[in-house]
Amino acid sequence: MRMRTLLLASIRILSWPLYLIPARGRLGLIKGLMVLDSRVGQPKDALRRQFQVLDMADKVISERAMVYGDGIHPKHRLTRYHDFFVENIAPKSTVLDVGCGYGALARSIATRVEGVRVTGIDSDTPRLTQAREANNPDNLEFVLGDALQDLPPAKWDVMVLSNVWEHIAHRVEFMRGLLAKVQPKKVLIRVPVFERSWHLPMRKELGIGYFSDSTHFIEHTLAEFADETAQAGLKVESQDIRWGEIWAVCVPLTASGDVPSVDT
Repeated sequence: MRMRTLLLASIRILSWPLYLIPARGRLGLIKGLMVLDSRVGQPKDALRRQFQVLDMADKVISERAMVYGDGIHPKHRLTRYHDFFVENIAPKSTVLDVGCGYGALARSIATRVEGVRVTGIDSDTPRLTQAREANNPDNLEFVLGDALQDLPPAKWDVMVLSNVWEHIAHRVEFMRGLLAKVQPKKVLIRVPVFERSWHLPMRKELGIGYFSDSTHFIEHTLAEFADETAQAGLKVESQDIRWGEIWAVCVPLTASGDVPSVDT
């Protein structure tokens, strides 16, 4: 925390001359530099550099958005993606949120679905600490560790993976392991979709990274998502494309390939 404070103070000191330039002038300067740079070299090379600039801008915007939201990213509120999970969880369910992060979604489920009990698990110590230190209801608990190794002995009715599956290298094996361990009746998945913008196939054509997060191993095409869920032993009951993401309601298949005859 002290190092972060010192870093922010240094940035303020070094950036003070910029305050002498009006905001419109600063933006004009940035645009002018981008245009000048885009004219250097071949269009392919220029596009690669411009996409790098776009990535840096996205990181700055996300950081400022977190500050604006007092530590909670405004996308939770603006996209209302919590509603998708809440609306697909029955009252009195037991819910496991895999990769719960700082617990924003887990808290929404715990406070908005009647009679539920929610367990969030994450292996990131700082984020899990932040989750535990928040104002949490009594029906919500957090576990630090690996979902395949450190879960308490229990079963959950609903398993949630919100922007988690794309962070896993061996996704099919991971999902099969979770299904065997957790034995959920329903699985709710949210992942970024490749077909959300022409920028992604353009980046792929240019041979540069097209993931929205450097820790992603994939950003699924619709065909890839269908293939991987089927291989993992899931049937997609419903699927929406919203905000550049796939929001899917899935049910596990039995060994024979049938949907279990269980009231969900």
